[in-house]
Amino acid sequence: MPTYPIVNKETGERKEVFVAIEDWDQWKKDNSVWERDWSDPTTCPGFVEVGEWKDKLIKKNPGWNEVLQKASKSGASNSKIGKI
Repeated sequence: MPTYPIVNKETGERKEVFVAIEDWDQWKKDNSVWERDWSDPTTCPGFVEVGEWKDKLIKKNPGWNEVLQKASKSGASNSKIGKI
């Protein structure tokens, strides 16, 4: 279950709540004095990785293109499998 850091708009009190994603919108309506706390960058959603995913995949698994090449040769003539 996701953890949401929240802050009280009136008192400034900070805490975390555990609410299912599908219940988050209703929780916000029921607790309008609380809002999501975006002040801590470690609790904000965002992208973690930077860079080209294909380069990372090839570097981590150097034989991957050979596997894909063999798979494309063993498949049907209309195979869409190709190198990365």
